[in-house]
Amino acid sequence: MELKDIIAERPTKKVYRYGDMAVKVFNEGYSKADILNEALNHARVEEAGLPIPKILEVKKIGNQWAIVTEFIKGKTLAQIMEEDPDNFHEYMERFVDIQLMMHSKTAPLLNKLRDKMHRKISESGLDATIRYELHTRLESMPKHSKICHGDFNPSNIIVGDDGVDYILDWSHATIGNASADTARTYLLFCLEGDMEKAEYYMNLFCKKSDTAKQYVQKWLPIVAASQMVKGKPEEREFLFRWANVVDFE
Repeated sequence: MELKDIIAERPTKKVYRYGDMAVKVFNEGYSKADILNEALNHARVEEAGLPIPKILEVKKIGNQWAIVTEFIKGKTLAQIMEEDPDNFHEYMERFVDIQLMMHSKTAPLLNKLRDKMHRKISESGLDATIRYELHTRLESMPKHSKICHGDFNPSNIIVGDDGVDYILDWSHATIGNASADTARTYLLFCLEGDMEKAEYYMNLFCKKSDTAKQYVQKWLPIVAASQMVKGKPEEREFLFRWANVVDFE
């Protein structure tokens, strides 16, 4: 398998097109357990009936692990939003509708969001008092079992040439409270520096899902703490301000 056509590149992986397949190749030394867990997440979500590229195989290419899926012809929703800013509101409606459709499904064998968040809080580097407050808040939140993406943003949606909106990248998938997933998406927009887009998204999601904004906001310190584990120095001060707020609302 000779891979030449790069379609996406990240610090720890590259995605290639190879005929009618997309091949995600991970850097040498990338955790085998994380790669196999991502493939397992993908398979479990696929079985839940969501529109995602079908997983075809997990293999080694030389010394590197790879996940092979169907290649989907189309553009990301992020690309379309950038190319057609006049219809931003229409695309954001579409984005929220896809997320709500995803939250309507469950996949009981996925890892639990609550367990993942407890672990991330413990690894956040925050002091013990803040960690205690966040663990306590997390434990008090209602327990749900909805599919949560964990990195739901317009670049992870492919608007297929066949008219189907496909959801990509299931490495962070869990089951749990959908409002945590919503808070995470809001945070991602904020980290891009686009507070206007973040607020529009939050208000639209709450309206469409009939969810109190204050309820989603209760998750913000928790998801901010979980993001701190990524160790990006440029984000730490911003995230610390959020994670350090006991009563965000």
